[in-house]
Amino acid sequence: MDSYDLVIIGGGPAGLSAAIYAARFRLKALILTREVGGAIVNTHLIENWPGYKAISGVELIERLREHVESLGIEIKQSEVVSLEKKNRGFLVKTEAGNFNSRTIIFATGTHHRKLNVPGEDEFYGRGVSYCAVCDGAFFRDKTVCVVGGSDSASKEALFLTEYAKKVYIIYRRDKIRAEPVNAERIEKNSKIEIITNSNVLSINGKDFVESVTLDRKYKGSTTLAVDGVFVEIGNDPNTDLAEKLGVKTNSDGVIADPRGGTSIEGFYAAGDVVSGTFRQAIVAAAQGVIAANSVFEYLQGDKK
Repeated sequence: MDSYDLVIIGGGPAGLSAAIYAARFRLKALILTREVGGAIVNTHLIENWPGYKAISGVELIERLREHVESLGIEIKQSEVVSLEKKNRGFLVKTEAGNFNSRTIIFATGTHHRKLNVPGEDEFYGRGVSYCAVCDGAFFRDKTVCVVGGSDSASKEALFLTEYAKKVYIIYRRDKIRAEPVNAERIEKNSKIEIITNSNVLSINGKDFVESVTLDRKYKGSTTLAVDGVFVEIGNDPNTDLAEKLGVKTNSDGVIADPRGGTSIEGFYAAGDVVSGTFRQAIVAAAQGVIAANSVFEYLQGDKK
């Protein structure tokens, strides 16, 4: 069984950035991830990564991956199924085999929150989507809605206007929470119409999505005809593995100190899975770097 100084669980900006610094610290490190990139690969346009005026999520991750691999850090695309605490570290069990590691950086990110309304599961892949970048092209000249009022929802709506003839934003509060730059873009885009103070009660259709039912009338009806429903109501942290190990968490994620330390010695967390994090790629990258430095200092102290 292979043994490592550090196993990084997660292949998004946090995990990849941690790996770059692990290499600089001359740590024997391994990245384990189901897929490289995480949620950011579904982002059409990133305009707040320093050094790039605009870059796609896919391109950013590819550059980070190339950087990691150029430093000799191995990336194994395999699902981690369990973690066990051992006297001298951790046993990491995966679908591709088991690994021993002195330390862990847990950077598993988040997953899309669901509406949990009738029709959502039934029409998934037949009009219901959680990724505009993945599925937007299937809705050319169609009418779609984005459910949610965050800046992420706003960016999804803006992207969808490249294909759809009409895009509704449906939000449960009285005003969407877009960043000013995106709010201005939405205001200027004639394809976008915002429906506030409304919730989707059900998603309806026969073979494919045909409409949604709202909890209040809009233009005289609670039925809104749409061909597609894009759900963007936030994300929940992927904490299951950490919780089963006994790491302290809350509803917002893994509880970690500013240096990434958690309730279990040698177990660090970084990125969107951390409770209280401002969930941005650049923040995740920084947390990954900090966690890698913490691992290095921990292992140096262990050698004394």
